[in-house]
Amino acid sequence: MGSISVVLADVNDVVRSGLRVLLAHDPEIRIVAEACDAGQAVREVQRHQPDLVVMDLLAVRDVIQARAGVRVLVFTHADDDESVYQAIRAGARGYLLKSAQQAEITRAVRGVAAGEAIFGDGVAHRVADLLTAPAQRTEDVFPELTRRERQVLDLIADGRSNSTIARQLHLAPKTVSNHISAIFTKLRAADRAEAIARARDAGIGARPRHLTSVTA
Repeated sequence: MGSISVVLADVNDVVRSGLRVLLAHDPEIRIVAEACDAGQAVREVQRHQPDLVVMDLLAVRDVIQARAGVRVLVFTHADDDESVYQAIRAGARGYLLKSAQQAEITRAVRGVAAGEAIFGDGVAHRVADLLTAPAQRTEDVFPELTRRERQVLDLIADGRSNSTIARQLHLAPKTVSNHISAIFTKLRAADRAEAIARARDAGIGARPRHLTSVTA
């Protein structure tokens, strides 16, 4: 029986099935549960106490808080700076794009479970840029905003539409609209353009997008 216990979490049944079949070929890896949403992922982690969770951008921080010591490998289509930054900040130890090759996925699962930090093709240099960038974050310059409002402002300033923000943060479109209204009120911004201008003046948004093919 495999020595690395893994929970798979993704809203897409096909993605979970593909990962299950792929990882089943490695005798050291044991899939103990699957989850189709953030809430189920947290419950399965609490129930099975796995070594590793391979998950899309569902609720990385909540999963990590569900079990001390669990490691998270993000497996996602999202290759933008903000998604990478938020995942790392939440505690993910690895980040792979769903375009990764089979050998890369297995290598990342083994590596992250062993305590390594694994960042796949297309994001490794971006991680270095994000971790060394001197730009201020939203919590430093807009302390009146809640954590979620800061996330929304960060994405607005990066040029994202409401629908894109809703998908990325797994929120209802109405919830995103409510957050944006609250941001306008707290920042005393007349409209979206003014909020974006204030955010970018503070060094938020419109980040460079470096595409590299390095695995750290």
